[in-house]
Amino acid sequence: MDSVSFADLAPYERYKLLCATIVPRPIALVTTLGPDGTVNAAPYSFFNVFSEDPALIVLGLQHKPDHSLKDTTRNITRSGQFVVNLVDEAMAEGMNVCAIDFPSDVSEVEVAGLSLKDGIEIPVPHIAQAPFALECRREVSLAFGPQRELLVGEVLRLHARPGLLDSERLRIDTEAYHPVGRLFGDSYARQDDRFALERPSYADWLRSRDA
Repeated sequence: MDSVSFADLAPYERYKLLCATIVPRPIALVTTLGPDGTVNAAPYSFFNVFSEDPALIVLGLQHKPDHSLKDTTRNITRSGQFVVNLVDEAMAEGMNVCAIDFPSDVSEVEVAGLSLKDGIEIPVPHIAQAPFALECRREVSLAFGPQRELLVGEVLRLHARPGLLDSERLRIDTEAYHPVGRLFGDSYARQDDRFALERPSYADWLRSRDA
């Protein structure tokens, strides 16, 4: 089996290997509110759910090459509030536009042709076209060197596009939800090819082993 010591690799080489092997990754299109009222949006694929009690998500934030803060990090640092908008196939092109490094006073949401809905728990709007949007409040931020920051956020409310959520039974229509995952570089993945694996109990495993 081939192996590589990360101690022998430059950060960019580690990034290449990590991003090419840990796939697909969910995409968080994060909206934040600037001090002038501009709604900024930026996609992050260093993202996942962390806990349900309390309800927590984690975001890996990257700073600019000169170590200054990007709009998302700066806005969250100031207000402690943000929205994670999930990305599906219909939103993929808009998400890609939001990845452009626009000036701080330009709203990526407007340029991408997306629209906004007001928040309920927090003043930060969410993207109307998003299949799901999570209103979040910063729980803790941890800095790991001058380039990377780990953000843990508490989910306060979930918004769903009509037709995706049965709010009484708390069920998601997985046939209607078509998320995209980040691979590496310019590559993304659809999630339509799915299969099920039933997890057996220990007793069932013993019976199958002894059969």
